[in-house]
Amino acid sequence: MKKIIILFTVLSLSFSCSNEFTDLAPISNRNEADFFNTAGDLLASLNASYAGLQDPGVYNRAYWTMFEMRSDNTDQGADATGLARQYTEINQFTENSLNEQVDAAWRGSYSVIANCNVILQRIDKVSDIEEGLKNRIIGEAYFLRSLMYYHLAVAFGNIPLQLTPFVPGDVLTQVNATAVYTQLAADLAIAETNLPISYSASDRGRATKGAAATLLAKVQLTLGNKANAEATLRRIIANYNYSLLPNFANLWGAANENNAESIFEVQFKSGGIGQGSFLTNEFSPSGDLQTGQGFGRNRPTLALINAFEPGDLRFSSSIGTSYINNANVVVNQNYGKKQLGSLPTENDSDINFVVFRYADVLLMLAEALGETPESYGLINQVRTRAGLANISSSTPGTFQNKLLKERQVELAFENHRWADLKRFGVVNQKLLESESDVINANDIKDLFFIPQREMDINPNFVQN
Repeated sequence: MKKIIILFTVLSLSFSCSNEFTDLAPISNRNEADFFNTAGDLLASLNASYAGLQDPGVYNRAYWTMFEMRSDNTDQGADATGLARQYTEINQFTENSLNEQVDAAWRGSYSVIANCNVILQRIDKVSDIEEGLKNRIIGEAYFLRSLMYYHLAVAFGNIPLQLTPFVPGDVLTQVNATAVYTQLAADLAIAETNLPISYSASDRGRATKGAAATLLAKVQLTLGNKANAEATLRRIIANYNYSLLPNFANLWGAANENNAESIFEVQFKSGGIGQGSFLTNEFSPSGDLQTGQGFGRNRPTLALINAFEPGDLRFSSSIGTSYINNANVVVNQNYGKKQLGSLPTENDSDINFVVFRYADVLLMLAEALGETPESYGLINQVRTRAGLANISSSTPGTFQNKLLKERQVELAFENHRWADLKRFGVVNQKLLESESDVINANDIKDLFFIPQREMDINPNFVQN
């Protein structure tokens, strides 16, 4: 392997823009010096950064293995051979530094970061760009880079914080997660300032002020800066025009994408153009697909199923408990439903992945405020939509446990659970409560191993 190329390859030179920013097509093999000369070049490179979110190392596979399957929400099930072995290891904390999914997450995330770094370095040298568009591109690049660094910091903690394009001879050094989050807070403040509140239909799906602010609030909560997070979250609620949809079921499926509750989604597009989602195949049991193969991965655990209260309207839209197989036999198996939809060809689903939505904002504001009547009012907005009774300080349990449970059932399969368990300081507790039969307490760890290839080419790195 060439030194560091897995971290800092420029992804942008493989794509160009078109009428819809997610519709990417190859361009001629121009070198970097010839490419970054016009506003169109910058937009093409930025579009490639968005395309990087579709990578199997990012939202198309690795992230859900590391942030859902690692948690008490989901598991791989009994199958532990072939590709499934990687998932089982992650679920049971028995993976090593050679695990393919963990390596893919590192490479995929840093590829997007590398692309954004080039954009941010080159944009001041482009003379034919209107000031408003320039600021917007800067905001989008800061947001996308921050989104990747947030996930890397949650997963690995001690990582290289590369803010400029890698130059041969650079020596990469690790910084701790607090240093990463502190940088992200500064970058996301710029992104929020630069980005618009919304876009026209042709650009729908790009990062907005609300997307930058939502990630900023998540970073501020992770840093323990609850007062700052409160201010950020109140700004989202007051100014950025989001609302809860009346019906939880209407959040899901291709017909409901980019709705009034959605803050940021990874835009997947079927049609054999390399932009389809794998997740319908990954999560569906075999009989639940019109074509192709369902692998039944990322299966809801009993802990997640039992977290839903009787009568919770979210359950039927989130979890299936049985399906009819190809032999017309009913099979009892739990599976997640949020990514299910019609599938024209295998691994080519049109279903977007919802990264942030307004319900998360309401629950994060409750977290920032702590136990107050207003906090319960925020939680109860989410519960009311789910058909559940209000809770209050008199409801049994600590405020933290009640809030964490509400986040678990509301945001299941949306890649928040592992970060939540870490932020609330309950990783060991919740995992041992839910999966003590498959997880050894001595194996549980807060951080993933840094991929071995990175350790081999960076001898100054310290392994987790």
